[in-house]
Formats: sequence, structure tokens, C-alpha cells
Amino acid sequence: MAVCEEEHFTRAAEYLGITQSGLSASIRALERDLDAQLLLRTTRRVSPTPTGRLLLAEAQSILAATDGLRELVTDDHGVRGTLSLGTEQCMGVVEAAPLLHEYRERHPEVAINLQQAATGQLLDLVRAGRLDATLVAGPLDAGEGVRLLRITEEPLMLLTSADHPVDGAALPSALSEEEYVDLHPGWGARDCADRAFADFGIVRRVALEVNDVYTLLDLVHRGMGVAVVPRPVTRKPQAAGLRSVALPGPTRWRVALALPEAARSSAATRAFLHLLGEKHPIDDSHC
Repeated sequence: MAVCEEEHFTRAAEYLGITQSGLSASIRALERDLDAQLLLRTTRRVSPTPTGRLLLAEAQSILAATDGLRELVTDDHGVRGTLSLGTEQCMGVVEAAPLLHEYRERHPEVAINLQQAATGQLLDLVRAGRLDATLVAGPLDAGEGVRLLRITEEPLMLLTSADHPVDGAALPSALSEEEYVDLHPGWGARDCADRAFADFGIVRRVALEVNDVYTLLDLVHRGMGVAVVPRPVTRKPQAAGLRSVALPGPTRWRVALALPEAARSSAATRAFLHLLGEKHPIDDSHC
């Protein structure tokens, strides 16, 4: 599973904490034992053969069932085990830090692993079984292997410096004349902006790509470009003094919790879902 997920022997060995030679020997021994080639090896990547894909699917099911046995290791003091959670940065609607603080107070026996990344990467990690759940944002077309529990949605806003002559009545035609500051592709806000402009039939020039919202806001303050952001970003203290106007069109920035589609959630994950539901109404009608 590690080799298929990483598509690389060296990275898989680092993830597993073993030597590359040991990992290669284990794979060769497995192939000899099954009398089948499981992996296609090139100088750049490793990918499963058709037989390898069949075995990978079974291996994922077996390990998911094994993880479920952890639910038996509970006692009168509450939930135990591990919670592996993902989230985008600076979501503004649902913040992981205060949620996890309260979660730890309720379930001190649970080990928490938190990973921050772009929504596209986080969804891939859920599909691969590397995360129990993740907070994601964007247009949210999850695709196969993931189910979404909708939390909320917000409109998109055009954000400009204080002296920018933005005219809401001229949108969207005036949008093609601007230069943009944006996050990298794969982040929820960027995917929403790209979809909105595709709907407009407008090609925009993203002159500056950044990895965090606060750098984006600083660049807009300095007149380095305009930005398309979800409405919660305009409420951040760092956005004070900037001008904003609602972007026309149907595209909305959606926030959801993503879970593996087929696997049964662990007790630790269900406890997180319960806490999240207390703080934010969750809608699974579209899952």
C-alpha cells in the first residue's frame, strides 16, 4: 500500500521507517510467493499492475478492518485510539485548533495527528486511507471514494486595495482587465475562482501565487493585484481597509467534512463528528 500511495520506493521506505533495500526485498518476496508481478517499475515512478490493483484494494479493506479492532480497546474512561485529521489553512468558518482543543479535553486518551494541505491533496489522502477525516473547501466535487458532509457555503468576493476603482456594476466584464493574486491550484478558494471565471468565459492572469491567505492579503494591500476570495476572508483583521464586492455567478465556496466512502469510521472519528455537529450543523443529504 505504501509503495502504491507514494509511487516511489524511496519515499515509501521513508514513510515506513525501513530501508529501501528491505522494502524492495519484501515486495520481490511477495511477488514470488503469489507468482505474479504486482508493480511496474520505471526510473521515475512505480505503479501497480492490474493484479497489483486487485491486491491493493483487498489490502486496504484488510487494514481498515484491522483498524476497526481498535474500537474494542475502550474502557469506562472513554474513547481511545488515533484521530488523523486534515484541514486547509485559515478556513474562517470551521477552525481545527479550537475543535481539537475541546476534543482533547473530552478524549485525552486519543492520539491526534493533524495535517494541513490543499483540499485536492487532502481528498487524495482520504481516498488512500491516510486520513480518517478532513475539513475541505471549494466547489467540492469529491469524486469516487469520498463522501462529504456539508457544513456551509459562502459567496465569492472580489477583493482590492483601498484606492482601487472597483465598480460592482461593471462586473464581470471588467474582470478581464485585472491582474490577480491567488493561492496555488488545488486550494479550495483557487478552485472556486477558476470555476467562476470559466463560467464567465474570461481568461484571467494570475500574476502572483502564494501559499497562505495572509501573504495574499498583504499583496492586495500593496496594490500588487486583486484577489477572488470567499467572504470569510474579507472579515479577517488583516483585510481591514480593503474593498470588496460580491462576485456575480452561481459559484459558491463550500465547506465540508470528507470521509472515506466505504470504510466504517472509528470510535475516535465518530467522537470528532459528534463534537463538530455540536458546533456546526452538518448536512449529509448530498453525500
